[in-house]
Amino acid sequence: MSTTRKIAGAALAAALGVTTLSACGGDGGQDKPEGSAGGSPKSKTVTLVSHDSFNVTETVLKEFEQQSGYTVKVLKSGDAGAALNQEILTKGSPRGDVFFGVDNTLLSRALDNGIFTPHEAKGLAGVKPEYVLDKQHRVTPVDSGDICVNYDRAYFADKKIAPPQTLDDLLKPEYKNLLVTENAATSSPGLGFLLATVGKYGEDGWKDYWSKLKANGVEVVDGWEQAYNERFSGSAGGKKAKADRPLVVSYASSPPVEVLYADPKPAEAPTGVATGTCFRQVEFAGLLKGAKNEEGGKALIDFMIGKKFQEDMPLQMFVNPVVTDAALPELFTKHGVVVEKPETVAPENIAKNREQWVKTWSSLVVK
Repeated sequence: MSTTRKIAGAALAAALGVTTLSACGGDGGQDKPEGSAGGSPKSKTVTLVSHDSFNVTETVLKEFEQQSGYTVKVLKSGDAGAALNQEILTKGSPRGDVFFGVDNTLLSRALDNGIFTPHEAKGLAGVKPEYVLDKQHRVTPVDSGDICVNYDRAYFADKKIAPPQTLDDLLKPEYKNLLVTENAATSSPGLGFLLATVGKYGEDGWKDYWSKLKANGVEVVDGWEQAYNERFSGSAGGKKAKADRPLVVSYASSPPVEVLYADPKPAEAPTGVATGTCFRQVEFAGLLKGAKNEEGGKALIDFMIGKKFQEDMPLQMFVNPVVTDAALPELFTKHGVVVEKPETVAPENIAKNREQWVKTWSSLVVK
């Protein structure tokens, strides 16, 4: 999961009084026996293993518990990569019943290691077909988000220069020395931006693109926090830091976040999104092989693609729903953008080539 969503989600939880749940319910996470005395005990706790960015409104999760009879325990396990690594290491004897947070950049690794049991979720017909990447239903799509170049509206208005809209635009002389991006080897949005160029220009063209982008003065920093809050002139943090880069690799959801924390609230977001620069991330949930509570896990996955959970996500994790009938909050509809044609790369291609792509990118751009 991205650093930007992790920071924004925690801040939003504090601002709105939302509880970030590590466990929910009154049984202390203990299993309860079901049935008559002497019968076989059946778990009434369902454990969700996730990255640290998972968040849900307490009342929404309580509704699932009341409807299903299960108590939900959330086990947070670092970032998405670290959390996935732990499940691979404990394959067959998982720490929970459901894993949430594997995205399309890590999906093939998870599937190749066989950590999930197939489950065709109830309500899957309502999920947008382009997000159903595993036809065996070992994972279920839960949310999506776009990594995109953001721009400082005030800078471009003052300079009377149109902000860039596409990857090709970023190579133009008027944008020389204006872009800051994250290191693809150390940052989720940095990797996503690299994958956007792979998707756009292909194996034969992305390296040439980055050589030209380097010649046009792109700056590379370690992570999103430094890029967005220290080097990008359009963010609240960047303004305080007197940043001088009006272009940054961030998220399509970043402008609504800027509005959310602004005081007073602006009529228009101070930042915009170059919609022709985006790479789409999709996050999935899967029933862990060897789960102690398979039925509870299945019920939880079904709930996660239900309308109630899907409409709660945008203001909890700054991601988009994947079901067609879920409405976005006004903050997103008024200040966000719809990315019609994001770049994508097949998960199997990412799995096969990611390490070499990052190594080659590093040699071209960093060294």
